[in-house]
Amino acid sequence: MPTLLIADDHPLFRTALRQAVSESIDDCVVREAADLPAVLAALAGEPDIDLVLLDLNMPGSHGLSGLAALRGQHPGVAVLVVSAHDEARTVRRVLDHGAAGFIAKSASPAEIGEAVRTVLACGTWLPPALAQAVAAMPADPADADLAARLARLTDQQYRVLTLVGEGLLNKQIADRLSIQERTVKAHVTAIFEKLGVRNRTQASLLLRSLALSEPAL
Repeated sequence: MPTLLIADDHPLFRTALRQAVSESIDDCVVREAADLPAVLAALAGEPDIDLVLLDLNMPGSHGLSGLAALRGQHPGVAVLVVSAHDEARTVRRVLDHGAAGFIAKSASPAEIGEAVRTVLACGTWLPPALAQAVAAMPADPADADLAARLARLTDQQYRVLTLVGEGLLNKQIADRLSIQERTVKAHVTAIFEKLGVRNRTQASLLLRSLALSEPAL
């Protein structure tokens, strides 16, 4: 009996995804989360989750940052990205950061069901309209390298990195995470070493490289 986690901050879209999955997969268990911290907590508390259907933009996650966190901290869990960012380059980047597939938010319930079944069977899913363009697009070595570096961070180090990216100082980060300032300093030092950066500005720029432009209307 597969267990799926739907991660999206819009209740109506979560309901639509749940219905599409339930109609396509027999006897599946479906969990829900509305932000990235809830996703990470769910995976930590229920390690048998087989697949995450992940929105790229929700609280705690902007662009590819949430995907990078999931793949780094829970590499054994398959991730199927569901997003309105359905340009071929974005899909290519999603794959380079370890997703098992991509579904456009405009996909039909039947396509969503087929995508979920394919990924649960250890396959890769791409929207038929984009598959040829994505396959012809070479992977970006910079994305693969960044994904590998981010995968070295612990859960807490990733949280600290996110707050560094927001411009918070060590004391502010300590207050936000309810930890000692010296602990934050230790995390920041480890983050710099693992990411191969020398300062907060470089770390912030690296994190911002995971952002995506707004989808065309």
